[in-house]
Amino acid sequence: MFTDILINATTYENRIALMENGSLREFYIDRPAQKGLIGNIYLGRVVRVLPGIDAAFIDIGLERTGFLYVDEAVYALADSYRHLHSEYQKQLGLPGEFPHGLTIDKIVREGQEILVQIAKEPIGSKGARLTCNITLPCRNLVYMPLTDHIGISRKIEDEATRQLLRDRIEELRPPGAGFIMRTVAENTCNEELEADMEFLLLLWDEILAKSKKAGAPDRIYKDLDIILRTVRDFFTDNINEVVADNREVYEQLVSYAKSFIPHLENKISHYNDDVPLFERYGIEADINSALDKKVWLRSGGYIVIEPTEALTVIDVNTGRYVHASDLAATIFRTNMEAVQEIARQLRLRNIGGIIIIDFIDMESEEERQELSRAFEEAMSEDKSKINILKLSEFGLVQMTRKRLSESITQMMCEPCCYCGGDGMLKSRRTISHEIFRKISRDARKIGGSHVTIKVNPKIADMLLHEETHSIRHLEIETGKRFTIVPVPELHVKRYDISWNQ
Repeated sequence: MFTDILINATTYENRIALMENGSLREFYIDRPAQKGLIGNIYLGRVVRVLPGIDAAFIDIGLERTGFLYVDEAVYALADSYRHLHSEYQKQLGLPGEFPHGLTIDKIVREGQEILVQIAKEPIGSKGARLTCNITLPCRNLVYMPLTDHIGISRKIEDEATRQLLRDRIEELRPPGAGFIMRTVAENTCNEELEADMEFLLLLWDEILAKSKKAGAPDRIYKDLDIILRTVRDFFTDNINEVVADNREVYEQLVSYAKSFIPHLENKISHYNDDVPLFERYGIEADINSALDKKVWLRSGGYIVIEPTEALTVIDVNTGRYVHASDLAATIFRTNMEAVQEIARQLRLRNIGGIIIIDFIDMESEEERQELSRAFEEAMSEDKSKINILKLSEFGLVQMTRKRLSESITQMMCEPCCYCGGDGMLKSRRTISHEIFRKISRDARKIGGSHVTIKVNPKIADMLLHEETHSIRHLEIETGKRFTIVPVPELHVKRYDISWNQ
């Protein structure tokens, strides 16, 4: 369970750290040039239908077409969508209720306009994963306008409590409206639930009205930004404090809290200190270590995290740790320590897909079972959908972890221009933002009115073109003028900042 939410907000990127007893557990980053897309709703156009894989490609106005699988497309036949393709539905003689067993070519056709929502962001060379099963989240409820279903958060485990909550929603909801009650809503009153319902119903009416007037491809609805979304999803009574280092963001959070969670308003604070927020809490070091392949354990052992195109492999090694007299004890202790660190790294790095973990082989069946139990317990706090198979005779654990967006490595790194893509290094934008943060940190302490920044030509190009707006804003903020000097001899991740009168 998270205990603190730390928000570092600037004009060039927003970063959010979810802390647990002083330790970084999850990290999110949002940049204007790389906006998150999950939850956005688009009026798209079907550009290709592939019956062989029961899927269709939809143009929603992004660089790559989105992917719509048949199970997610069937909701397109709901009554709420008839205004989008009523003639085609009549032509096929399809019923108004959800059909079963239809193939993709019986649901959509090329050129058809269809309302879709992004369920999974584009990752690598793959386009966004789309769904026609629209969901609209609020503080306490998630509205499913095309599904007559009542769901209760999986984290509410007591069956009697679940049934009681289900009965409450049934009594409050309009006929046919689908809702999921979130964990935070377990102890809310009916008035709060009714307020959420009213807001979500009106929002859906606005989305439908806008979709009737729009022309594909067009964005119909944009979800909350990452800061408000994080507060909406994670800010509960269990959180000790929400800290924002940007005054405008702080005031925005206070305004949000007054409207939706007034009893938690006093837990929001503004950080204003010469030492940057993330440095104060040691988060910068944790972020940098999350980009490394090797992670050291306290005992002297280590794990190696190696992502590939199809899966991620994690290897556990004893390293420098050797028990005084017992090899089996060394192996067992290293494996047990690795369990906790692997669980932490999966969440922190947002690693998803197929994951293979190679623990050090142990001969004792009892120790194998204890290791399996410890790993399942360590992963129980992960909110992502997870499937873990039993530890094999070779000491391997096979698992899957659902990921809806890019990993921290994909977000903050790019293929190395020196090694032809075999390795990774920080991206030009990440290095540019590091320079901005260092200047912001030192501007108050160092005099002078002029700053000279010597960088690799690739970084100079980023600063002078794509980040020129951020440069101007930083000049105004610090009261200093910047000169950017390209130096071909500098490694792309090296830079020199000098302060002049």
